[in-house]
Amino acid sequence: MRYAIILLLTAVFIYFFFKSVDWKDVLNNLTDVNPFLFGLASLLSLFHMVTRSIRWQYLLRYEKKHVSLWSRFSANGVGFTVNFIFPGRLGELVRPLYLAQKEEIKKGFTVGTIVVERIFDILTNCLLLGFFLISRPLFPSFYHADEQAYSELGSWGIAGLILAVSLLVLIFVLYSFQEKALSVFTFILKPVPKKIATKVINILREFIEGLQFFRSIGNVFVYLLLSVFVWFGIIFFYWVFFMAYDVSLPYFSLIPFIFLTGAGASIPTPGMVGGYHYFSRLGMTRFLNIGDSLAVSLTIVQHAVQLVMTCLLGYAILWKEGLSLLQVKKLGEEKVQ
Repeated sequence: MRYAIILLLTAVFIYFFFKSVDWKDVLNNLTDVNPFLFGLASLLSLFHMVTRSIRWQYLLRYEKKHVSLWSRFSANGVGFTVNFIFPGRLGELVRPLYLAQKEEIKKGFTVGTIVVERIFDILTNCLLLGFFLISRPLFPSFYHADEQAYSELGSWGIAGLILAVSLLVLIFVLYSFQEKALSVFTFILKPVPKKIATKVINILREFIEGLQFFRSIGNVFVYLLLSVFVWFGIIFFYWVFFMAYDVSLPYFSLIPFIFLTGAGASIPTPGMVGGYHYFSRLGMTRFLNIGDSLAVSLTIVQHAVQLVMTCLLGYAILWKEGLSLLQVKKLGEEKVQ
């Protein structure tokens, strides 16, 4: 049933992505590219794994002061490869569990760090979008959409900000009152066999330990700055990619597009297919003044570049570590179960 729903959702998004497109124009646009800039953009598609790995250490240091950059980078590479190949965003569990196994860190702790990472990804995107929208009177040349489009986008941003802040408050409360929180979970798990309940509580305790950076407002601010650095790098990849296809855009004008593609990528379809494509086309046509056919062409190539480069990296890491993709997939599935 779960896979049926995911496939149906994918099909719906793909339908709207390809709707009313001139296929001849789409195919012609695919080859009209600057090879040097295209090669640079392909390499930059992996840059976010480096910046994410640097940011990750800021959270991991509370459990283990020195976690090698290679371990963090390889965990990201393998995790994002799993995300591209299998449905359900399983790679989000594979990343922390792979690192925990490799560096002998508590599994619950590393999972907690990924929860923090994703919350701050949402928060950062919403804050960047907010700054972009309030800057409209100062930089009118950045804005290509009509008032209604920006109003709708602002509503999405507010909803995302509310979600991110709510999750932040929730996990802050969870960390600040951890013993009380564990007591509540212990009470809820009373009907469950004692062996299983004890295991769950231990994992929850480790998870809460992964939220230790919340003990200081300064830590939150520094991590937010690191998150901005991560997303500026992602924007840079798209900026260079657009230039490769002779689409010149101001760097910061890509913020609405990044916000929408991030929303599409979060939909748990296999390899982001469908959700990413639909929201990418929407972002290009409504906020970057790019025609439908070119938007479809660019989205197809962007997704293909990220998929191929990520999977090549992921398979290279697995080959070096003597592992198979199914082994790391099973690692995530066992945690889910």
